[in-house]
Amino acid sequence: MQILSVVGARPQFVKLAPIASALQGKADHLIAHTGQHYDELMSDVFFQDLGIPAPDFNLAIGSATHGRQTGAMLAGLEEVLEKTRPDWVLVYGDTNSTLAAAVAAVKMHIPVAHLEAGLRSFNRRMPEEHNRVLTDHAADLLLAPTEVAMEHLATEGLSDRSVLVGDVMTDVLYLTRDAVAAREEPLPQGVSTGNYYVSTIHRPDNTDSPDRLSTILNQLSQLDKPVLLLAHPRLRSLAEKHGIDLEIGGLRAISPLAYPQLVNAVQNSAGVVTDSGGLQKEAFLLRVPCTTIRPETEWVETVNLGWNVLVSENLDQLGAAVARPMPAATDAAPYGEGLAANQVVAALLNGTTSA
Repeated sequence: MQILSVVGARPQFVKLAPIASALQGKADHLIAHTGQHYDELMSDVFFQDLGIPAPDFNLAIGSATHGRQTGAMLAGLEEVLEKTRPDWVLVYGDTNSTLAAAVAAVKMHIPVAHLEAGLRSFNRRMPEEHNRVLTDHAADLLLAPTEVAMEHLATEGLSDRSVLVGDVMTDVLYLTRDAVAAREEPLPQGVSTGNYYVSTIHRPDNTDSPDRLSTILNQLSQLDKPVLLLAHPRLRSLAEKHGIDLEIGGLRAISPLAYPQLVNAVQNSAGVVTDSGGLQKEAFLLRVPCTTIRPETEWVETVNLGWNVLVSENLDQLGAAVARPMPAATDAAPYGEGLAANQVVAALLNGTTSA
């Protein structure tokens, strides 16, 4: 059996790592990298750090508007599919790469499996929400990470093609956490354990408006501990465009960290402030309090268990939310025990599909 994984952005590389490992010796696994994230730290270094084989195809699309980027990916992936004709196209998450690969494959009658299916924010302003919903309804096999995701798929009439596999990011996070601990990974310069926060801000709803971005950064700068702001290239570009300083008060802007260093920085921090979906869940898995600057989250379990608080409209409440008391300890494992990749591979090899 031949399986083609299509990835293009940082969170997808993390999800790809345990899948690539689990597929070794069980199937012919090809990797197509759309180049949606073209910065070396967002791409090449992640492959190296996570032990992922070099991509068999690299489209090097780069950034553009949603339409231009998705269209370029469609054209490039169609050529890849014509050459390879895989038994499965495996798509990850909710980026433009996800949707482009799904559309290209279904048009060519090649079965599509969607990893991380069934997640819903119910916020139609988010491009990711459209990508994940459209991909789920196009795909032949829906690989859901949680019971809540399975419920969403059932509500949309997709139960017959849905399989609960657990969350593959849990797999790689646990492995990375243990590896980092074993080699005593150093923290970023200038911070010490428990005396700083980690923050990422990148979503359009938080960055496209100069006033909102400025307000968020001002609030972060006034927190009770210094803040390591992991500044995505998009954030730096918009801040420069708007004339906004990323280093005010307690803010310290640094480049995004490679995944092992990110895990180390988060687990040694006093808390996380983010609008990233993946980082919310990683903070929970590392049992680090998270404050999310969004009105909703796909990872509702993190909120229900008290480890994540949402702040959106009333940004003046951000400081109090971040400095709240430590949540109640929990041994809940809504995202599985770190064995999801094996479940994904089993579903693919079994050919579980309604197509």
